[in-house]
Amino acid sequence: MRVTVIGAGLAGVEAAHQLSKRGIKVNLCEMKPQKRSLAHKTDLFAELVCSNSLKAERLNSAAGLLKAEMRLFDSVTVAAAYETQVPAGGALAVDRDKFSSLITKRILQDENITVITGEVTKIPSGVVIIAAGPLMSQDLSRAVGKKIGENFLSFYDAAAPIVTKDSIDFNSAFAASRYERGGEDDYINCPLNKAEYEAFIKELISAEGAPLHDIDGTPDVYEGCMPVEIMAKRGENTLRFGPMKPVGLVDPNTGHRPWAVVQLRKENKEGTLFNLVGFQTNLKFGEQKRVFSMIPALKDAEFVRYGVMHRNSFINAPEVLNANWSLKTDENVFFAGQITGVEGYMESAASGILAGINAANMVLGEQPFIPSNLTMMGALNAHITDKTSKNYQPQGAAFGLLPPLDEIIKDKKERYEKLALRAMREMEKNI
Repeated sequence: MRVTVIGAGLAGVEAAHQLSKRGIKVNLCEMKPQKRSLAHKTDLFAELVCSNSLKAERLNSAAGLLKAEMRLFDSVTVAAAYETQVPAGGALAVDRDKFSSLITKRILQDENITVITGEVTKIPSGVVIIAAGPLMSQDLSRAVGKKIGENFLSFYDAAAPIVTKDSIDFNSAFAASRYERGGEDDYINCPLNKAEYEAFIKELISAEGAPLHDIDGTPDVYEGCMPVEIMAKRGENTLRFGPMKPVGLVDPNTGHRPWAVVQLRKENKEGTLFNLVGFQTNLKFGEQKRVFSMIPALKDAEFVRYGVMHRNSFINAPEVLNANWSLKTDENVFFAGQITGVEGYMESAASGILAGINAANMVLGEQPFIPSNLTMMGALNAHITDKTSKNYQPQGAAFGLLPPLDEIIKDKKERYEKLALRAMREMEKNI
């Protein structure tokens, strides 16, 4: 029997890889290069749309624990991330083109996976994993809506601009990681004094935004990808306590902590491109150039990509999905990726692993694989199938999803370390 996987994003390639590992033939359907969503720029698989960061590496972080668990399942995306890693302090960031190219090559070389290009407009028969992402085509979206009923939800997602290193004014910038975590040149910091910051905020909140299509009224913007201009409108100091926080940094030009700082993170291994960390935006391109050039170190910045905003959709997973990621109304149809309501690159990839394993188990006549909720993958699994949730919203990896320890530990670092070690012990039982 062949299993059809729709979508070659992070979730889709992981699902196809897990099926192939178990000897199951896969038809991996990808609409690129014939058609692209508004957010995608290349014809590669597992394309990273927003940031190039896969979040923290250390085990005692939720993101680090999730990646450690995924490695136990031979994750194709985690393996590619470490092979294409760029310096980013304590985070795992990648050269996005090399990352996607490597994954594309590995999938194309897999003898069990047949890649079928072109848009899928209806749900195929047989065992299917829908991993088409939150920007699936209109025809497929209608087919899914008809299949599950009108249980779609939506939110708006944004991406940050990218500038060239050569255009950064290093007389006004310095290289350093917060609290000296990571390499000394992992981040370029663009400091602002009080007057510069206040002038920047004034122009940012009054700048003109780009039009949003297919929407009435104010967009429902997901907190984890909040446009910087919307964040700024919440209060003058909101950015100073958010993406522009200066804590853990000392400007060598002054010997003091800046009033505010914009951090730039490497976008590629060569270090020729940098993205503005936390500066997702929906401003018009001309306004981005005008306002972000008010940052002293970026006064002559060359923008190779401006920030964009796009609509994401996700299903009401607790209402429509079983714990093995299959539909309650049709157990041959599985879902994976951001469309299920997991938020984040690695969370989407992890859901692909679980959907792929469970689709394989169905084909092979084995029991569903439901990881313990003591693990991060299991906790995310429980989140998307928790029918007690009254207002289902996108969720990324977080220690708050895990059941508490039997002992009370006030020190957060120590508590997270013990939660992570417990999770790894629990997950290793399933391997």
